[in-house]
Amino acid sequence: MAASPGPALLIVGRVFVGLGVGMASMTAPLYISEASPAKIRGALVSTNGFLITGGQFLSYLINLAFTEAPGTWRWMLGVAGVPALLQFILMLMLPESPRWLYRKGREEEAKAILRKIYPADEVETEIRDLKTSVEKEIDEEGSSEKINLIKLCKTRTVRRGLIAGVGLQVFQQFVGINTVMYYSPTIVQLAGFASNQTALLLSLITSGLNALGSIVSIYFIDRTGRKKLLIFSLVGVILSLGLLSGIFHETTTHSPLVKAAEGRYGNYTCPDYSLATNAAWDCMDCLKATHPDCGFCASASDKLLPGVCLISNDTVKDLCHGDHREWYTRGCPSKYGWVALIGLALYIIFFSPGMGTVPWIVNSEIYPLRFRGVCGGIAATANWVSNLIVAQSFLSLTQAIGTSWTFLIFGVISVVALLFVLVYVPETKGLPIEEVEKMLELRSLRYKFWEKRSEPYEKKPEV
Repeated sequence: MAASPGPALLIVGRVFVGLGVGMASMTAPLYISEASPAKIRGALVSTNGFLITGGQFLSYLINLAFTEAPGTWRWMLGVAGVPALLQFILMLMLPESPRWLYRKGREEEAKAILRKIYPADEVETEIRDLKTSVEKEIDEEGSSEKINLIKLCKTRTVRRGLIAGVGLQVFQQFVGINTVMYYSPTIVQLAGFASNQTALLLSLITSGLNALGSIVSIYFIDRTGRKKLLIFSLVGVILSLGLLSGIFHETTTHSPLVKAAEGRYGNYTCPDYSLATNAAWDCMDCLKATHPDCGFCASASDKLLPGVCLISNDTVKDLCHGDHREWYTRGCPSKYGWVALIGLALYIIFFSPGMGTVPWIVNSEIYPLRFRGVCGGIAATANWVSNLIVAQSFLSLTQAIGTSWTFLIFGVISVVALLFVLVYVPETKGLPIEEVEKMLELRSLRYKFWEKRSEPYEKKPEV
């Protein structure tokens, strides 16, 4: 991509990068889960999430440094190949998943790896559980290689796991996280900050908070459990989205008025405003004009006082800035802008430790060994398809119904997500992967998630 002579090769490169990211997003948590002791499995999968979000933050900083370099975007894309090459080399040294090896009949290799992972007093129990799990699959299917997709949906444990896993992945996107990550500079401008540079710098804070939340997840995931963390996260997300919706409503309904253009601005007056002689316009009315697009040049003395609505182009923008006035094309001046930023920060702080990492953790441990790869792939696909839908519709929604209503929709979806977690998502904290299957087979709906779980899944002593 860095060396591409035109858009066509750049698009081809993006396709391959997308395939790589898509595969890694499913296989990395799965591999970590299968190669980790149950006590620290959640923390290790959360570490994967932290390194992703931390990497995103670093990439923002690196890209910011390249903004003044010649061939800006080529450097941004080319440098990203260096950590990928390093990761490729290091991955050649990693052992295969012991559970995958056992399924393929390579038992001695699997045992050797398990002995490196587990303490001596636990390894034999783990090997015995793994052997029992694989033998059960062979008894059910007659072969440990053949996967029957129809049976995947008919098997109770797989079906329950898929409902929980796929549901979490879909809700992770539909509560709006990647609209915040992808469009944070735009959202900052919608909150009333006109400067592109200010918007980009403030979006760095958003990325940093996302990484910080992943660290919180590492600490709490194996202490409080997956379900409690999800519920705490969603309650905070709902409150934050409610705050954002209210603030943006206040911003749009109390935007500065438009006055007739004075002096040298007269030739650039927005045509739609000129035609609306009998109606009082405010800044939001100005930004909604589309024939042609118009912008709002704020008052020089106080940006909350009436300004002028002008045709949006570089000439007019420079003219407005030349008079030390702010130029707005996405959002309007507001005294509540900083409150919107606080709401945005709270949203990230609450989302990241729970809904940011837990869906990947649950999907890495909830499926029976035999179907884990297929089910994990289905869940990852659901995540990225949902990501595409939300990301592509966000700006259209803000233009059609407004930013306030858009965040309100995300808030309502978050309430539905909370109900879904309470009813359908089981607690898997501290359970060996082989025990999760038994738990799904026997579990009943538990609304009192805060009560300590009894141990109905303990193995009977072998005779």
